Amino acid sequence: MKNEIAKIPWWKRPFDIFFSTLAITLTFPLMVAIAIIIKLTDGGCVLFVQERPGLNGKLFKLYKFRTMYPDNEKILTEFLTKNPEAAKEWKIYRKLRGYDPRVTSIGKFLRKTSLDELPQFFNILKGDMSVVGPRPYILNEFKEYKIPESLVKKLLSVKPGITGLWQVEGRNQMTFKERIQLDLKYIENLSFINDIKIIMKTIKVMFTGKGAY
Repeated sequence: MKNEIAKIPWWKRPFDIFFSTLAITLTFPLMVAIAIIIKLTDGGCVLFVQERPGLNGKLFKLYKFRTMYPDNEKILTEFLTKNPEAAKEWKIYRKLRGYDPRVTSIGKFLRKTSLDELPQFFNILKGDMSVVGPRPYILNEFKEYKIPESLVKKLLSVKPGITGLWQVEGRNQMTFKERIQLDLKYIENLSFINDIKIIMKTIKVMFTGKGAY
């Protein structure tokens, strides 16, 4: 495993601006429709906003369409308490790959198709994220899984991406530590050609829904 910190290539930011602008232009009517449906479903907030560590650990507000009920944390705690097997699965994958009581009916569709992540193109346009990169981690995950500081530094040496190797190589079927290895692999082999390959594979995954929960 290489230990050096990634050097961000010059083409990354221009490509991110071009791609995110194009994506927002093409999908804006769809995003409006999704927002209306979410609002009509339960009257709650349309967006889910959460702080995530970005480039060099700087925190930013990540945007997603809300796919869970407003009291999802309470629902999760009660569900895991009553279901030990689900609790074990959550510990390994940070996901519930079968039934997830937190997810709304429209949320299941948005997650399956990855449409819940469309608002992240605004994160890319703002400069917080990249089109391709490691998926944005949650603040306490590195400590919870005891990831070495040197690897954390490397993972945060590039901007997180709306897609990446994790999404196209297995996604939620992988453990958290396997996800770490894929993100490190991406950073060590960062190139324009690899980014294009990942984007093309992502489009295929969106239509098949493979690994999405």
